[in-house]
Amino acid sequence: MYNFFVLATVLALSGTAIAVPTHFSLAGLGSRQLDQIVPTLTFTPPPPPPGPLNNTSAKLVNDPAHPWLPLKPGDIRGVCPGLNTLASHGYLPRNGVATTNQIIDAVQEGFNMENGVARFLAYATFLVDGNVITNEMSIGSKTTGTGPDPPAPGTVVAGLDTHAVFEGDASMTRGDFFFGNNHDFNETLFDQFVDFSNRFGAGKYNLTVAGELRFQRIQDSIATNPTFNFVSPRYFTAYIESAFPVTFFIDGRDASGQLDVEVARSFFQDSRFPDDFFRPNQPVGSEGSDVVFGAHPMEPGSNVGGVNNFVLDPTSADFSTFCLLYTNFVDRTIVGLYPEPTGILLTALNIYLNLFFQAFNDMNPGCTQVFPYGQN
Repeated sequence: MYNFFVLATVLALSGTAIAVPTHFSLAGLGSRQLDQIVPTLTFTPPPPPPGPLNNTSAKLVNDPAHPWLPLKPGDIRGVCPGLNTLASHGYLPRNGVATTNQIIDAVQEGFNMENGVARFLAYATFLVDGNVITNEMSIGSKTTGTGPDPPAPGTVVAGLDTHAVFEGDASMTRGDFFFGNNHDFNETLFDQFVDFSNRFGAGKYNLTVAGELRFQRIQDSIATNPTFNFVSPRYFTAYIESAFPVTFFIDGRDASGQLDVEVARSFFQDSRFPDDFFRPNQPVGSEGSDVVFGAHPMEPGSNVGGVNNFVLDPTSADFSTFCLLYTNFVDRTIVGLYPEPTGILLTALNIYLNLFFQAFNDMNPGCTQVFPYGQN
């Protein structure tokens, strides 16, 4: 539904012709829109993914080859401070449009992300938010400038923004979708980030703070957002999101686990590595998310019928059912976005689903692959 309204905006601005950016996600579009758009796209299968880094030590990443540059007209940024920062330093294309392999390379080079986690995140985000036919994805949801691609300043463009998947309710620095702006840095929420760091971390953000703030953000959404949704996969990404700053935003030479709040602001608001910043000193992934969850364990669920009515969802994966996370994602999320794909769209989806399973299975061996569209 989200992409349908985005498409309507694009068509309104471009007249009657079907002309959408090649990074435009096809997820959620109806058969009529797909029949019009897909023939205009060139199928570009993803190449084999990059392997692990040869050098996985801490190293300077805010280096002369990757200076921070301000946004230019048309550059796109979105809800993920890590990807935003990588683009603003040139590890990703600075315009904010990337391929799967560019994302895998960038998160490994810039953040020393473990290869399996990098592949898992890249293919999962592409399946939801990328254009699986062209192998391009916008890391954001709107443009800061002008130009034909995207079509106008501030126009929402489908990217890393499908609600309740990677972008979701109870974010630490972005508002809930229900309130109208789930894209932009929210100073009030960052003030809460600082307040909790002062109260529980002696002025620093750490995993203890993360556990308390994550629980508070969930409680805030239960109390104010009648459509609050906290089931898989957002259930998992919320806890990973809370641990992410401790894992990736602390200088790799610092083993304290304490993140300075102004350094956090540099990433969240300015998409910028601090000066003389070193990446982690070994490959890392979702470390710390279990600690955040353990502070105030919550079962997945959602508000039903209004605020303060959080109802558990026993069909959603949780931290004890990782294989169900995989099948929930494929059978619910992807099939929900692409109920009846055909032709090259079907072929592309099966390629990405296979790459996604390979990455997931490398991290969690023993799960059974599912084929919602058959094997081709």
